[in-house]
Amino acid sequence: MKGIFITFEGPDGAGKTTQLQRLAKELQDMGHEILVTREPGGTAISDKIRSIILSPDNQEMVDQTEVLLYAASRAQHVHERILPALQESKIVLCDRFIDASVAYQACGLGVDIGLVKAINRFASSGLQATRTYLLDVPVEVSKERLLQRSQASAQAPLDRIEQKGFEYHNRVREGFHRIAEDEPSRVVVINAHRTEDEIAIDILADCKRLLEGLSK
Repeated sequence: MKGIFITFEGPDGAGKTTQLQRLAKELQDMGHEILVTREPGGTAISDKIRSIILSPDNQEMVDQTEVLLYAASRAQHVHERILPALQESKIVLCDRFIDASVAYQACGLGVDIGLVKAINRFASSGLQATRTYLLDVPVEVSKERLLQRSQASAQAPLDRIEQKGFEYHNRVREGFHRIAEDEPSRVVVINAHRTEDEIAIDILADCKRLLEGLSK
């Protein structure tokens, strides 16, 4: 079976990272070779760009800069890590991908959606996810979880994106829903306002069906 690219998306605080790690363990236990990675980041260069994008010190960042920095980080990540892993027939699990740019920069910031898609199509050399799990929670829940996480760790203040207001994050959530409506065969919407176990069961069940279908 050739490599499979699975992404996790959703509002900040939806539990993407937790669920990605749980799925990775299940797939490894089933004998699959896995690459777990994230965006922005995933490589030395991409992580340096991540620190610039997310630093609360960079509030003056203009929208065009944000779009291009995310795309630059993605280009390095795709070509240095994701594509080689797929060529080795691994299952790649990635915390965020192009859908995040569409939701956060096109829908959240108001940048032209066609432009955002074109820039990222170039950055990724046209790579698309086989399956995307969209973990969905109301903005109120997202904000509460982020605040709790920040208060629990004095070393982890809210980043520049997380600090943005309710209306921005509501536009982002609506953007994710539009993506899911446009691509129902790829994007599976998961109600993430439940227990971790309930969410994990749904994701694993769908992933098993996906793998079985691809192996035929």
